Amino acid sequence: MRVDYLSVVAAAGLLLACSAPKSEETSTEEIVVAETTAGEWTPLFDGQTFNGWSKYGGGEVGKGWKIENGEFYLDATNKENWQDGDGGDIVTNEEFENFHFKTEWKISPNGNSGIIFLVHESPEFERTYHTGLEMQVLDNDGHPDAKIISHRAGDLYDLIVSSEETVKPVGEWNQAEVIVNQGKLDLILNGVTVVSTTLWTPEWEALVADSKFKDMPGFGKYKKGKIALQDHGDVVHYRNLVIKKL
Repeated sequence: MRVDYLSVVAAAGLLLACSAPKSEETSTEEIVVAETTAGEWTPLFDGQTFNGWSKYGGGEVGKGWKIENGEFYLDATNKENWQDGDGGDIVTNEEFENFHFKTEWKISPNGNSGIIFLVHESPEFERTYHTGLEMQVLDNDGHPDAKIISHRAGDLYDLIVSSEETVKPVGEWNQAEVIVNQGKLDLILNGVTVVSTTLWTPEWEALVADSKFKDMPGFGKYKKGKIALQDHGDVVHYRNLVIKKL
């Protein structure tokens, strides 16, 4: 189900027609990406530039990431050294603690990506997932990762399986939401809460200890961090990225 961001639109001074389920229309009016204020929806993408974003580890966004029709998308043509070359994960310049993040994503056939949050950017952590948690973005029908429980679209990657699968077919837009508030985490996919848990409890530590992240000392430790879009070497599109501080 699509959701109108009317409050976001009003705040940004922009009118977006979001009522049609598969509409590709975008506005050419300028959106200003500014530092967020508590209680207000703020765009994280102005539809035209990478203002407010950078390549993880420092520097400008890799040239593999492109902007078209008001969307971020990853051009995965150049696969050589893909994480460190033309592409690489991109992160917000600003860090967030308690927040409600929304975006829409569209994955390519057999594609893989992810929304990674609470990322602590530091030279000691080579990748975003060494600290950040991931809401999986995936072609469930085509990518081999989908055969692994807790690696399917909407899952809290390698930690918690979605309560139900609400992902749309490849080529259609999915709306994803991440809510972190005072240690409570909710992941919402297409209007349905698919993961709900509490971070930084003994139960949470047990989950991590039983996952692929068990030997990553910084994983899931930071209560404030950046939001990342993952370059997994596959074409992926993102649009309508907004956030509200809680």
